[in-house]
Amino acid sequence: MSTLWLALHFHRLPLEVFEVTDQPAVAVAQHLVVCANVSAEDLGATAGMRLSGALALVPGLVAHERQPLREAETLDRLACWAGSFSPHVSLAASDELLIEIGGCLRLFGGLETLCTLIRDGAVAQGFSVHMAQAPTPRAAQWLARAGQEVCCLDPQSIKKYLQALPVEVIGLSYAEQQTLASLGVRHLQALFALPAAGLARRFGIGLPQQLAQALGEARDLRREFVFPESFMQKLELPAKVEQAAMLLFAARRLLASLVGWLSVRASGVAACELVLLHDDGIADTHVELAFASPTRDLARMERVLRERLERLALSAPVTDLRLEAFTPVHMPGSTLGLFAQSTAQALEPVIERLRARLGKSAVHAIEINEDYRPECATLVVERAAAHAPQAGPPRPFWLLPKPQVLQERDGALHYGGILQRIAGPERIESGWWDRGELEATGDVQRDYYVAVSARGEWLWIFRDAQGWWLHGVFA
Repeated sequence: MSTLWLALHFHRLPLEVFEVTDQPAVAVAQHLVVCANVSAEDLGATAGMRLSGALALVPGLVAHERQPLREAETLDRLACWAGSFSPHVSLAASDELLIEIGGCLRLFGGLETLCTLIRDGAVAQGFSVHMAQAPTPRAAQWLARAGQEVCCLDPQSIKKYLQALPVEVIGLSYAEQQTLASLGVRHLQALFALPAAGLARRFGIGLPQQLAQALGEARDLRREFVFPESFMQKLELPAKVEQAAMLLFAARRLLASLVGWLSVRASGVAACELVLLHDDGIADTHVELAFASPTRDLARMERVLRERLERLALSAPVTDLRLEAFTPVHMPGSTLGLFAQSTAQALEPVIERLRARLGKSAVHAIEINEDYRPECATLVVERAAAHAPQAGPPRPFWLLPKPQVLQERDGALHYGGILQRIAGPERIESGWWDRGELEATGDVQRDYYVAVSARGEWLWIFRDAQGWWLHGVFA
């Protein structure tokens, strides 16, 4: 598909950078209401109203002083999150994002599916958003500002969608809006009808240029958001948190930003760290999030984080969060099967959950070690590497901690009955260099056999200078 821009207008961003609550609340700048949440709007508090009037209308109203720096940090985090959908992201204004989605629609199953994913992702982080799509970025931006959630796909239809919008969507100064009102221009339809030369003389070249850009008659070059080279983002909490489980909602915003940052780099992380900051010089609390394999799956990250936080006892209230990602690992795309079935391993989330509950050392993998001695043939590792199957004699999955003595009576071996040898011998003689310094090492000289017990068990037994021994169990 040709170029298509999706505009996201976070119309309550000055308020939603604080704690999301159902209690009536407003964001205030210079004693004027900048925005209000739904509860406050239902009781009559609206943007542009004086704070004193809003307090008179809404008893118990919570007023937050607007914090532009926190809003800018939040918009940067949202830009990183938008990287999950497209690498082409632009900061349009202090509360807007522009995403070029024309080239990635097929990856997400079409426009409707992609827009649903983006909206759901924004809402899950606690943000209210207006969305609009158009072939030009400025048209999409104006439509989203006006709350007109329309999808304009035809460049020839842009003017039809824009002409009913109020002139306030352009972002002109108050004096310029008053001048247009004195001319009887309150909607873009009337503004489009005015000659560009006259608009340029009265308002400067910027206004007619913006109109031409919105209609696609002039190029609209946007500076793309520059994703940081390394990921470390901090989030200031609106209030001190004393229960670790209550940090999940705020930490989800940081994780969503990390996932977008990784998507742009086609990478994943095997581990990341959430740092909980405290007041009064108390040492930070470090919560490591380890994964069974490199991932950028937000759901997997949230599950591990939830398990860790639910079992964490805080030494002091938390004031800030900081998420740090270790060295990202390149994750090239994988080919789907014939019927588009996923090739993801279902075992990895289970391993991650067990490690989060029981500790990293309680769940481990087994790695092949180049040693003929059975006791030394495997190593305990955190994450096993892929190995091609190797041909060779059969080996049991389960070795006994120590070989168990087998009784030999009348020339027959007994283990719950008479054993029948069905394969062997296999001579293993190795380890002379260890000099017997450790119990499981040293020079071994053994003849191994596969045997079947009277109960149908398949056993791995061997004979050495001291006699017969049971060493492993097949099944």
